[in-house]
Amino acid sequence: MKNCQIRAGSNGGAHVLKLQGDVRLVMCTALDEYFERMFAEPDFLSVWVDVTEATGLDSTTLGMLAKLAISTEAQFGFKPAIFSCDPSIDRLLQAMGFSQLFEVRSERCDVDCCRDLPARNASEDEVRLKVIEAHRTLMGLNDANHAAFQSLVMTLEAQ
Repeated sequence: MKNCQIRAGSNGGAHVLKLQGDVRLVMCTALDEYFERMFAEPDFLSVWVDVTEATGLDSTTLGMLAKLAISTEAQFGFKPAIFSCDPSIDRLLQAMGFSQLFEVRSERCDVDCCRDLPARNASEDEVRLKVIEAHRTLMGLNDANHAAFQSLVMTLEAQ
């Protein structure tokens, strides 16, 4: 987790999430809680996701980001932007179907976020439910995702 950091900030309803390092499922509960607070703000205007400094994004993180994009579109009628300059991250985002969810930008996001988003202690069951939700979201994006994550979701649901 030392190599994983998420910074978050806002200015006048415009939010930025900056994912750095190898971002893993340990951040899923903190991300979900941030999304809930962000959407509850009366002056919410936009959200940008910056993965230009990410070295890896696990499938749970990708599912949480997909949930963010789907919720943004459903509640506010627009697609959030995602910034990526790494060809391997770009391929991952493309393979997961993020071009249908996000306004994908192949450039740096020159916005400095104000604070670290700390990991939140969560029970094993709470994390398991977030992992299931994230992977179900990914499964709904395309047939390849459905095939890739179906057995994982079935295994986790059986626990």
